[in-house]
Amino acid sequence: MVNICNIRICLGFGIRVLGFGFLILEFVWNLEFGAWNLPDIYMDFLMINRSSMKITLFVLLFGFIISYAHGQTILSSGDLKVILDEKGYFKELTEISSGENYLYRDTIAPSITIIAGKNRFLPDKLTYDETTHLISVSFNEDEIGVDVLVSFRDDYLTFEVVKAEPADLIDGLVWGPVPTNISRIVGEIIGIVRDDEVALGLQVLNPKTLGGYYNPEGMTWNRGEAAVKKAFGSLLQAYSINRDKFRHVDTWGGEYKNTPVAPLKGETVVGSKIALFLCKETEALNFIGQIELAEHLPHPTIEGKWIKTELQRGRSYLIADFKEGEIDEMIGYTKRAGLISLYHEGPFLNWGHYDLNPEYFPNGKEGMKECARKAEKAGLFFGVHTLTNFITTNDPYVTPVPDHRLALTGYGFLTEDIGNENTEIAVSTKEYFEKQENNWLHTVRIGDELIRYKAVTDSEPYRLLDCQRGAFGTTPAPHMKNDTVGKLYDHAYEVFFPNLDLQREIAVNLAQFFNETGISHLDFDGHEGCLASGQGDYAINLFAQDFYDNLDHEVLNGTSLSKTYYWHINTFCNWGEPWYGGFKESMQEYRISNQALFDRNFIPHMLGWYLLTQNTTLGEMEWMLARAAGYDAGFAMVARPNSIRGNPIGGELLDAIREWETARLSGAFSEQQKERLKNPANEFHLENTGKSEWKLYQYQVDGSFIYHKQELQPGQPAYDRWDFKRQSFEQPLQFKMDVTGNSGSVQHIKIVLDNYFEINIEQELLAGETVICDGTSVLRVYDQKGKLKNMIGMPSGVPVMSIGSHQVRFSCDFSGDPAPDVRFVIKSLGNPESIKPSVH
Repeated sequence: MVNICNIRICLGFGIRVLGFGFLILEFVWNLEFGAWNLPDIYMDFLMINRSSMKITLFVLLFGFIISYAHGQTILSSGDLKVILDEKGYFKELTEISSGENYLYRDTIAPSITIIAGKNRFLPDKLTYDETTHLISVSFNEDEIGVDVLVSFRDDYLTFEVVKAEPADLIDGLVWGPVPTNISRIVGEIIGIVRDDEVALGLQVLNPKTLGGYYNPEGMTWNRGEAAVKKAFGSLLQAYSINRDKFRHVDTWGGEYKNTPVAPLKGETVVGSKIALFLCKETEALNFIGQIELAEHLPHPTIEGKWIKTELQRGRSYLIADFKEGEIDEMIGYTKRAGLISLYHEGPFLNWGHYDLNPEYFPNGKEGMKECARKAEKAGLFFGVHTLTNFITTNDPYVTPVPDHRLALTGYGFLTEDIGNENTEIAVSTKEYFEKQENNWLHTVRIGDELIRYKAVTDSEPYRLLDCQRGAFGTTPAPHMKNDTVGKLYDHAYEVFFPNLDLQREIAVNLAQFFNETGISHLDFDGHEGCLASGQGDYAINLFAQDFYDNLDHEVLNGTSLSKTYYWHINTFCNWGEPWYGGFKESMQEYRISNQALFDRNFIPHMLGWYLLTQNTTLGEMEWMLARAAGYDAGFAMVARPNSIRGNPIGGELLDAIREWETARLSGAFSEQQKERLKNPANEFHLENTGKSEWKLYQYQVDGSFIYHKQELQPGQPAYDRWDFKRQSFEQPLQFKMDVTGNSGSVQHIKIVLDNYFEINIEQELLAGETVICDGTSVLRVYDQKGKLKNMIGMPSGVPVMSIGSHQVRFSCDFSGDPAPDVRFVIKSLGNPESIKPSVH
């Protein structure tokens, strides 16, 4: 197939060469006949004759042609032209249609960098065979050689390492880093940088090719490093590790030092593969989809539509710990809330083999299958929660005979024989055993026995002390001198981890469970557990790939980590946990900061998990829903059966979720409204008018006041009097009272409205605590972290405040030095804005 762009490049090259040739010919002509026809005396002075000068100039011309042709490698496809020089450095990344070169030129731009021990080798020489499309690059004075196969696709180029020798010298291979002058949008996860006009991308094409720059573990805690923003623009980069070597690696981001990592036979840098492309900025996402299909990458769909452009992937879902017999009730709640999926938060008795907990599913897999069937019939996805590759201590991989593929942080050897009752065990080293921090289970494996120990002695002879033999249901047994004593990788959740071989088996176990039951939703929570294998991000990619490859139906999946290759499998990233505080305080800044990351990397907006309790109010729920609408973000609502049933307005909360989500997904909110909805200081209320249209109310502040402790003169009133005005419409009183400061407390609070309605709060409120009046007959008290502390009933309810001027008197007693202040804010609903669906 003829590549039109290559023809265009060749024509351009030919025109430039001919132009230079005509200049030389013109010079020769003028020298002989024209304005430069020098007298012979000058030619003699220069010690040259006309014939030799003409010959010299023609030699220069043809030398230029040869050097230009052989000194640079020109590759092109689609709208991208790549030029590599004779040493192996990028010289151009040019958009053919405009002629714009997006390579940043004031720094080095290696095509490949080789990592060998502590050395970083840049390329010395590059040659290109136009017949085989093979690029050969040499490093360190020809000590290392790498062959790369170039493939010319219709709209992009691929580069694959087909040879890298000597393999024992190579620890890693880096693609680039490639400096660009593009910086407006830098997609650190996906490896694409964009300006107003174009998108330039370096795509990894298999799990072994990692986005970022080489490090020995092959992982990063950063959200992504496939593209990195720089002062001059950005870097694009990817790498692979030679895993066919026995290595010692500081694993889990350096937490576990000097972990021995067994070699993966044949897993060198050969096979590392990337794509380079350039396209219009607006076409970038669809361009990736084309690459996925052409390169046989994961290309997940929902109902046959690519998941990356399907609106449903940004939908919200419900999480609960329901029982098999409660499935109809939970489906009803999920449908009432207008959510996409019902997700069980913990159905398993163990992780690894995934046996179901009979407390939840007494009919086992058949019961689970029936729940999934009912959910599907109701138009819902049905999910279950586990922690990726975590292995519980009650799983058959641990007990009664531990699998020898459980991951180790390291190992030593017995220095003497032991019987089956020894509680002190002599070992060859204290390394790996002495770590106390993040050593949760203090467990070693010797043969088929697990043993827990208290500590290891500081000096030789090293001994494990206070050993508990036959831990976790294993059998105590005698062991011989020089037997291996392996320290098991563990976690605060009291679990162990697999090595890579066992991890791949566990991923298949999980996929088979999904196939047998029809479950269609999984979040890879604890995805970082794959780091225990010592294989870094490669293992994270592989778990998702193995799971995906073994499924027989479409499955939504989220994650706790973002990785470049896994991006192709991922449905959404839903970070943010609800356990730390109320809706407003539970990692809210973190949740919001994620949204810009998602924008940069073509990931749907998600706000994380939130917790609906028996005490959740409509105001709290709508505060969160307003943020979701502003960022056009989905979320997970943890709403357990007892919480929904026990909340007096449980049904009303589900209705609010449905209305806000329906309006959001229908495009009802304008961009100006979204900006206001994003602001956490703003509060809103949404009402359905009954015609698939809504009224959006924004709360307004009628009055904001501060009450200070003050020294009173005899007879001076102990209260402050404040005036405020209700401007929108008649509605019940609502207020928020914050005790501000770092110490002290207030008590005996007295609030008098319009000299007739009195509210008394006798209980002590500490600095940092808050009281909310939401227009009902209950005051809610929240602690410093936003968690509900208690509720105070008001038998007389609250007054309805008419339009116009009002007055409030406030007083309280203070304690502490310094004493806190009290901020008292009266709010009300403003006049409504009518909104209706629009085309998304």
